[in-house]
Parts: sequence; structure tokens; C-alpha cells
Amino acid sequence: MRGSNILVVGGAGYVGSHMAKALASAGAGVVVVDDLSNGHADAVTAELVTCDIADADALDTLLAARRFDAVMHFASSILVNESVVNPSLYYRNNVAATQVLLDAMVAHGIERLVFSSSAAIFGEPLRVPIDEACPIRPINPYGRTKAMVEQMLEDYDRAYGLRSVCLRYFNAAGADPAGDLGERHEPETHLIPLVLQAAAGRRESVSIFGTDYDTPDGTCLRDYVHVTDVCDAHRLALVRLMEGGASRHYNLGNGQGFSVREVIDTAQRVTGREIRVNHAPRRPGDPARLVANSSQARAELGWVPQRSDLETIVRDAWTWERKFPWH
Repeated sequence: MRGSNILVVGGAGYVGSHMAKALASAGAGVVVVDDLSNGHADAVTAELVTCDIADADALDTLLAARRFDAVMHFASSILVNESVVNPSLYYRNNVAATQVLLDAMVAHGIERLVFSSSAAIFGEPLRVPIDEACPIRPINPYGRTKAMVEQMLEDYDRAYGLRSVCLRYFNAAGADPAGDLGERHEPETHLIPLVLQAAAGRRESVSIFGTDYDTPDGTCLRDYVHVTDVCDAHRLALVRLMEGGASRHYNLGNGQGFSVREVIDTAQRVTGREIRVNHAPRRPGDPARLVANSSQARAELGWVPQRSDLETIVRDAWTWERKFPWH
């Protein structure tokens, strides 16, 4: 890792910015490529090249001028509902642009890629917890684009020797423990930042969609994993590729899941503030439980999450919420 040169695509976004910081701290040379359509330049702690990866000429110029040992790919459109109403955007940004990136990598002899995939490839899972052998059957364009890129990577490995590790995480959450980076999507759709915005008074309340699920407290169970633990899995995946490992896929999660009510109760305890709740009907397509079986990543990568208990996730996110950039 130390002394390696890594290109972080989408490194101005939530997970990508945390990853760029972690790589630099480990002694790697880091260049971030981001078009800043959703990312934030002030979140980048490394060299930033403002570029759309769909721009083949710009990528060619960058890769011709620099030597990179590997690429980490975080750039994508991520809103499920938006993908349903505007699938063209998702196939263009997530699939077509990724093909441009892969072709540029092949042309310049870069043979290692760590790809930010998603649990959305599984759709309505046949079993929980979800392991890597669960059928891939996405139910929305966002999930389909992630599954398509995974298939592209298998084909590029066979044809061109481009080895990859695909990491399918469920709900990356939390913030940099130092408080320097955090989650700031626009619009924000993730539960933990929404709950903390309500605690901070930046929104009036938070909605619980459905209270009659077959779960211990009637609300949906979701698998949250701390963003720094997600980054550690990416680091270990990169080490695997640098050491000559074959292409693989791994699910990442805490392995148990936390309910919506548990998240709200934990946030009230951490913040010491009351959080107003609205009860709303179930949303179509919301499974009762989405929980990962991460035993394969633990066994093969040696991945051991360090900060993925719910209180730590919420506490780190609350530190960020109180510090940047809206106060």
C-alpha cells in the first residue's frame, strides 16, 4: 500500500472522500477524479482532478501523464426512486461511464479495480442474512446498473486480465471519527442523517414508513456499517489485488441489522434531544429485513469491523452534524 499510486474515482463523495483520506494516511499517493455533480471539493484531502469519467479524452490524458497501480471506483448516481423515473441517467452515469473508465484502464495497462457495488443487486432477497450465493435479481434501475457493472467486470477479467473486487455494502453510515468528513447528500435520503437533522432542528420530524412488519418492534431492519469499516474493506480488497489475488465479490454489513425505532432511540440517547416522529404507510418494495452475511469478507480479506455498533455510528455522525458545514 505505501508508495502505491491510487486513482479514486468519485473521491469527493461520501465514501470516496473517506477512502481517499484513509489511503493517504496509509502512505499511498492519491489522485481523486470527480465531476463534483454530487461531491464536494472541500471534502477532498488529496489532489483533485475535476473530470467526468465519461470523457474518454480527459481520462486518456490523465492516465497517459501519470502511473497508477490501481483504481477505486465510487462514482455513481445512487437514488433508487430517481432511477425509476429517470433510468436513462442511471444507465449513462453508472454503466456507460464505467465502460469508458474500464476501456481507459485497459488501454493504459491498469489491471486492478475495487468497485463500490450495492446490496441493491439482490432486490427482494430469497433469504436473510444475504450471502454472496443469493440470486442477483435487482428490482430497480439503480440495482440493475450495479449488477451490470459486476457482469462487465467478469467479462473484462476474462478478456483483458482486469482483476476486480466488488464490495456490496448495505448501508454505509457514520462519519470520520475526527469529525473532518461526513454524509451530506442533496437531497438526503438516508435514515441516520435524517434522524440527526431532526435532532439538530434542521427538519421538523422523521418518518417511520410502516410499523407492522414481522420484526421485533414492527419497523424495518437494516444493516448499517460504519463508513470507516467500509473503507477498511476497500483497503484490504486492494491489498488482495496488489498481492495477485483473483477477482472476487463480497457482501459487507454488521450481520445483525438495526430497526428504524432502534436508530431513533439511539439517536435520542446520544444527542440528549427529543426527535419528533411521523408514522406513515409502508413504502412499496421495502423488505422487512435486509441484513448481510459478511463471513466471506471476514474469512478471505481478514475484515473485522471496528466501529459498526449502532451507538458509535450515530455518535460519529452526530459529531459531524454539529460541526460542519451548516452551523
